[in-house]
Amino acid sequence: MADTVDSLVARMHELLVVHLTQGPAVPAEQDVLSSLGLSFLGAPRRVDVAAGLHDLIARAGALGTDGTWLVAAGHASLAGMAVAGGRADQALLHLDAAVTAGFNDCVALHVDPIRPLHHDPRFQALYRRIRITQGDLDEYFWLHAEMQALARDVSNASVDNVGRLDTGVSPLPMPPMPTREPDTPGVLITRIDLAATRTALQQAVMKAEFQRSAGNTSLSLIDDTWDLPRARHDARYADEADLLRRRAAEARAFVERPGAGSVPAPCPPLGSLTYPA
Repeated sequence: MADTVDSLVARMHELLVVHLTQGPAVPAEQDVLSSLGLSFLGAPRRVDVAAGLHDLIARAGALGTDGTWLVAAGHASLAGMAVAGGRADQALLHLDAAVTAGFNDCVALHVDPIRPLHHDPRFQALYRRIRITQGDLDEYFWLHAEMQALARDVSNASVDNVGRLDTGVSPLPMPPMPTREPDTPGVLITRIDLAATRTALQQAVMKAEFQRSAGNTSLSLIDDTWDLPRARHDARYADEADLLRRRAAEARAFVERPGAGSVPAPCPPLGSLTYPA
């Protein structure tokens, strides 16, 4: 079957999910997955994500201009892996290739592990080449803030669910993805990053929830001392908490700022941006 943009987007998403669930990642959501216990996702599957990304870059390049932003996505992810592995020179090579292919997420370039590169003249040169619109910059801030919000939601929910005796299952609520037409294709890269983060976290949450629910069901059938009133109380409390989380997620939906500029311009000065906490 011939490659298409859609098929390679799906492949990129798959590779990022595997990377988040099996190995170190730059964003803080990796810590949340670790705290949940990666065993929730089943037996570890060691996949050579780097090899997969190199293959994706080659296949996306064969699509011509339609696949250029996916080439950028592949190089940006390889750069992140190189940074996490302490391979600064390799990270800079991939970042340079990513910027050449259209990567312009200057917010991501202010995450803490990247900051040591700010002093490197090679990084400064590639950063100066990036062009972005105010509208896209607004969305980048939202996309990265949402990754952090999801990580907090998972942490809070995992604490709330300790000792729950009911058999209900609480999924991770999420606001809708932005539907605006981006001014530059680089935004699509970070949208895939967020989508992969959502998938990885949701898988972890749901696996843990189904295990808890099944365990409680089994215990309620065999344990004569099972606290049914407590289980009913926990179910009501969980429903209320789920409703609050859904409302909070809905309130986080991206709202395009009226009058946000759509003309590409240089990124804000290096070091002037703060990665969402």
